[in-house]
Amino acid sequence: MAQDSVFGEIPGNPPGTTYADREAVKRAGLQRHLQGGISGHPAQGADAIIVSGGYVDDRDYGDRIIYTGQGGRATATKPAKDQELSGNNLALAISGQTGLPVRVIRGAGGDAAFSPKAGYRYDGLFVVVQQWSEIGVEGKLVQRYVLEASDGGASWETSGATSSTRPVGRAAPSRSSSVVQRIVRNSVITQWVKDLYSGTCQICRTQLQTPVGFYSEGAHIRALGAPHDGPDTVDNVLCLCPNDHVLFDKGALYIADEQVFRAADDSLVGDLLVSKDHGIDWSHAAYHREHFARAH
Repeated sequence: MAQDSVFGEIPGNPPGTTYADREAVKRAGLQRHLQGGISGHPAQGADAIIVSGGYVDDRDYGDRIIYTGQGGRATATKPAKDQELSGNNLALAISGQTGLPVRVIRGAGGDAAFSPKAGYRYDGLFVVVQQWSEIGVEGKLVQRYVLEASDGGASWETSGATSSTRPVGRAAPSRSSSVVQRIVRNSVITQWVKDLYSGTCQICRTQLQTPVGFYSEGAHIRALGAPHDGPDTVDNVLCLCPNDHVLFDKGALYIADEQVFRAADDSLVGDLLVSKDHGIDWSHAAYHREHFARAH
């Protein structure tokens, strides 16, 4: 049985604490390994990452990090190879799926604007908001993640995700105020698309009736924000039920020639429901297919 991962803050190590080396980071309980950037286990999730300029594909914007998974890097004796969505790479994706917080430790080798001049520094909790695969700078498949600084509004248990001990929880959860910079999505755009289909899912044709009307979700085909930079426009939005929205965003479903396929085996799900007034830009579907579905 793998050692339980510990999620959230580590007592005695507030954000901004510095450490001389990786050994000191490990002794503090912030990261379990002396090598590799991701600390975690695929059965539990990832509890921490090291950001220290280890991969040329990485980008650090302070409260938003575009992070590259482990493995596949070229060495003096071995060429670069494809990264796999397994091991700690899978663990980091699972943390995004379950909403578990990830401790970010920056090293001196990272972006000078956000990194310590020497050693390592704990910079607080982040959450994984996107995960996908793409061909990296070295010409091989890499696993990619976007992490954003946590808004601090949640309180995390320190037990592992697979612990057999029933969590106690809180009868009266506390609340806190915070300010976080996020992409503003134009609700007029997504509402127009949802109204166009009367709340009917374009993939499964489900129409969810609630006491206040039909419920559906506006799904962006090409994801908003760096590095995808999809537009918040009608031609980049689908009307989906919650289930298909999650499957589409995670790359389990993709669109080709106005048909929907399962990414796992390329089997046909069915035709996409398309109104003549929608005007979908199919280049966005191609981008989603290559970066979120077919690249895994």
